[in-house]
Amino acid sequence: MSRIYKRAKSPYFQYEFYKDGRKKRLSTRVAKRNLAKQIQDDWDLRRAKGDFSFMGNSRNSLIASSQISEYIEHYKGFIESRKSENTVAIAKGVLKQFQVFISEEGVYSIDQIGMEHMNGYIDWLDVSPKTKKNHLGVLSIMFKQAIREKCIFQNPCDDATLPTITHKERHRLLTTKDLKAIFKNCEKWRLYYAILLYTGLRAGDVAMIRYENIDVKGGKITQLVRKSRRVYELPLSNVLLQEIGNIKGKRGPIFPTLYNDNESKLNDRLANPRKFLQQILSKAKRTKATLHSFRVTYNNMLRDQGMSIEDRQILLAHTSSETTKIYTHPNPELAAKYLNNMPDYLNKKAK
Repeated sequence: MSRIYKRAKSPYFQYEFYKDGRKKRLSTRVAKRNLAKQIQDDWDLRRAKGDFSFMGNSRNSLIASSQISEYIEHYKGFIESRKSENTVAIAKGVLKQFQVFISEEGVYSIDQIGMEHMNGYIDWLDVSPKTKKNHLGVLSIMFKQAIREKCIFQNPCDDATLPTITHKERHRLLTTKDLKAIFKNCEKWRLYYAILLYTGLRAGDVAMIRYENIDVKGGKITQLVRKSRRVYELPLSNVLLQEIGNIKGKRGPIFPTLYNDNESKLNDRLANPRKFLQQILSKAKRTKATLHSFRVTYNNMLRDQGMSIEDRQILLAHTSSETTKIYTHPNPELAAKYLNNMPDYLNKKAK
């Protein structure tokens, strides 16, 4: 027993039947009822003979013959129990956009998706070539899982063609003019930008600093660097200590509007100081830069003073580690000497 019918959002007639007590659905890929009826009769006859080859890549899979939206929901449930919250959030964002595109294309079953659809999706995305590559990577992982589940036999992403990726200098060096414009107009982000510039810490690590991490008397900061999973004890320059001021008795995050243990939410919050920085540079008619540009500038200022690459490597927390929370101590006297010779961009009277 079978029937043909149209789904609300599909231009094609669907073929529905039961096998082994389970409902199966396939798209006939035709929009005219008389043609769909001919396909129904043909498939009914083949089923009666035990020939299910018309099911193509989907074979006996209920998931594959369902809407792509149903498989995506199934897949999201699968990764939620196996991947990090940040990875799941990224995947959901990609899959949401992919669903919009594939619906516009009139494709509703996972076994209908081919290389031409993936190339079309790449062209449809209004993002950078690198981001398009990331989208394709997320979708490829999903299709690989679909292959493991015997929903399809071939990954449509394998032969997709990506646009050429042109590498740009995103995190450019900040010049003296840039820094003067930034600290003249930085308003509530003054301390945040100052710590970025005079410690070389990454934007997310600075956002996670607590008052308890700062030893004003000892002139140092103890902070976990999340990328290497090391805890670093780094010296602070006199300029930065003066900017931090008296913190006696203060507890908790220095930047409560940024602080968040959730990686994804933290990255979202970092958009505020990043966009404000870009607004400052735009108004000053300066080239676009990023929060990571402060780190690049910190490294170059120390290099220009003659600090060795080995010492800069420690201060920039570049050392990799297989052990969590290993303390790294640079030569404090040597580091302080170089740090205190860095230009003072926080003094409004400085030329």
